[in-house]
Parts: sequence; C-alpha cells; structure tokens
Amino acid sequence: MDFDAIIDRRGSGSTKWDKMEELFGVSPDDGLAMWTADSDYPTAPCVREAVQRAVDHGIFGYYSDYAPYKAAIAWWMRERHGWTVEPDWILTSQGLGNAIALCLDVWSAPGDGVVTFPPVYHEFAAKIRKTGRRVVECPLARDGESYALDLEDAQARLSGDEKVLLWCSPQNPSGRVWTADELQAVADFAARNDLILVSDEIHHDLVYAGHSFLPTDVAVPQVRDRLVVLTAASKTFNIAGQRTGNIIIPDDRLRDAMSHRLRTLDYAPSSLGVMMIQAAYSPEGADWADAQLAHLDGNRRMFDDGINAIPGLWSMPLQATYLAWVDFSATGMDHDEIARRIRDDARIAASPGPAFGAGGESFMRFNLAMPRPQIREAVTRLQAAFADIQ
Repeated sequence: MDFDAIIDRRGSGSTKWDKMEELFGVSPDDGLAMWTADSDYPTAPCVREAVQRAVDHGIFGYYSDYAPYKAAIAWWMRERHGWTVEPDWILTSQGLGNAIALCLDVWSAPGDGVVTFPPVYHEFAAKIRKTGRRVVECPLARDGESYALDLEDAQARLSGDEKVLLWCSPQNPSGRVWTADELQAVADFAARNDLILVSDEIHHDLVYAGHSFLPTDVAVPQVRDRLVVLTAASKTFNIAGQRTGNIIIPDDRLRDAMSHRLRTLDYAPSSLGVMMIQAAYSPEGADWADAQLAHLDGNRRMFDDGINAIPGLWSMPLQATYLAWVDFSATGMDHDEIARRIRDDARIAASPGPAFGAGGESFMRFNLAMPRPQIREAVTRLQAAFADIQ
C-alpha cells in the first residue's frame, strides 16, 4: 500500500488539479493542489478489482441488485462504528452535496432559515443560498486549541422560521470530534426549536488515535423522528467522482418523504458506484482504510510541525479528517495578503477560510491527503513564503 507514489493527475479531468488555475490562479505545472477534499493516491485494490471485473464483463445495462450494496453499508457501520443500520433505512443520493440539497428541498421552503455552526463546510451555506433558503449562522466558540458549542448564543440568533439544522460530525474544517454530551445538546437544541437535524458524517472513518467517533444516531436515538444522517465512502476511499452517497433515515415518516422525492426525480444509483462501495465496505477495504489513516497521521504531524515553526502561524490539532485548519491571525496580515503569499509565493491552491463562514476570516484550509514528499514540499514553500516574519 504505497501512498507516497506521486501520480500526475493533470489533464485527467480532475477538478482538484485541472481547475486550480482558473479558481486560484495557481498553475498545475508548478503548483500544489491542497484545496478540494479528495486524495492524490489510488483507491483500495479491492475497489479497483471490482471495477475491473465489471469492465471485463463488458455490459453496463440497467441495474437493480442493490441488496448486497446496502448489506455492505450496514456491515461497515456495525463493524467500524458500532451502529446498527437496517438496510431499508438506506437511500442513495448523487453524493453528499446532492443529499444536502435534497434535504433542504424536502424539509424546508424558499425563504426558510437553515441553521449552521460556522466555521463549517462551505457547501452548507452554498446549498442554502442556491435553494433560496436563508443562512442562520450560530458561530462556534474558540475553546483553547479547538471549538465548542455556544447554544445560548445560538438560541438568541433564531427567529422562529428555521426548519433545518445542518450539522457536521466530525467537523469540517476543524477536524473536531464531538462528544456524546455535545451531540445530546445539539439534539436537544434541534428538538426545542422543531428542526430537522441533518448530520453530515462523511469523515467518520478518518479519526486519529485518542479520539472516537460516535454516530449521532447511536448517541441520541431518541431524536430519530427528526434525524437524517448523511454518509459516503467517497472521502475514505477517494471515489467522490462516482457521486454516490448514503441518506440514512431510521424514521419511517421522514424516510417516506425522501423516498417520494427521489422517485419523482427518477433517481437511482449507478451500477459502478454501487459495486465500488460494496467492494470498499469489506474486510479488505477496512485494512486499506487503516493503512491510509496511518499515512495521514504521519502527514498531519509533519505538516503541523512545519507550520507551527513559522511565527504567527498555527495549525489546529486534528482529531479527524485530512483537512488542516491553519490560523494566520498572529501574523497581523489581512486575508488578501495571506492568500497572495500562499498563491503567488508558495504556489499552493488552498481553501480560503472566509468561505467557511463566521470565524474563518484568518484561516486557510489545506488538504493533506497526498504523498508525503508533497507534504514536505508544501511545508518548505510555506516557510519560504512567510520567511520575513521568522
């Protein structure tokens, strides 16, 4: 399992590499792509073998054998996360971005408020605005080296027309793993304000030693009447291009509403996406995921050590995800100057902190899911870009 082999993705249709110059002004010829959340190494051998078998078979007609796929998801959640998921709870979306939009479509109307806890995954606000809903930001509070909930402040920000709470667990971009007490508090907040609780748990496999991910449904099963859980194999196994996500809904009434919407859209998952997830969620896939996590742990340690050696820069200690959240506030620079140095001097495409909402103004997010030589190169470039403050 070689995660350090550098594979040239330029010209392959990769959003991460082939769009970086258009979006960030960094050429893929001499730049490093550290923005959007996919990985720069191949997926697990068992997944590639499943695709090869399908290619060798050669026929890609209509497909309907979804039982093994749902059984694999249920096995993975039980074995890896201690969560008993019934196969009939599982619905499929075209990835989690699509799942978020579907949830807003089903459980809110244009003009309704949708609650977020920023800084948080930028697609939350993007989907809220695209669907004509209103973003209601309830910022997280800084708590030492991480973030904490401030639900008293959050309550004061609500006006009563909110319908949905978009929750992120583990948290993106900070990598925070929420505790049982925190999940209970969020569930109580949702119930008190009659909000559908949509929990994005896509990074649940990428949790480092010393921390334990707790599925929201395991922590607070008493709120199943308002709980929708979104998961996918895409981040864990680098198969986001297959656009296949899971909408897991234990409650019959909520699930019927989403099922109806999917039927009206005539949506069903692709056969290749189903085959890849079925192969990934297996003992062989689990071994590969463990090896990947060990690689990512080494990457985050190298990156944090190098970044924290630069005066004025601080990388928030990751509990989960492969997305480093770096604070530049102590440099005294405004965001434009920070972004300029990263773009023009370091030649790195990174995700701008302000896109993640309130609290992200002085931050940048860096994707660490890449070969370690590229992490080393990124650190060297950033140290040079900020050498004048050392």
